[in-house]
Amino acid sequence: MAVPKKRTSKSKKNSRKATWKKKADKAAQKSLSLAKSVLRGKTTSFIYSIYIDE
Repeated sequence: MAVPKKRTSKSKKNSRKATWKKKADKAAQKSLSLAKSVLRGKTTSFIYSIYIDE
């Protein structure tokens, strides 16, 4: 017969959520920084061509 698992404590739940949000915030910051550098035309880590060869 299946036995119910113990509850996760509130502090552990909040800690996991904070870690997840921190990772998402870091990724958003990185993508915003890359977008700004692409718009300024000073990219070093990303190859982006504005002109399309026809």
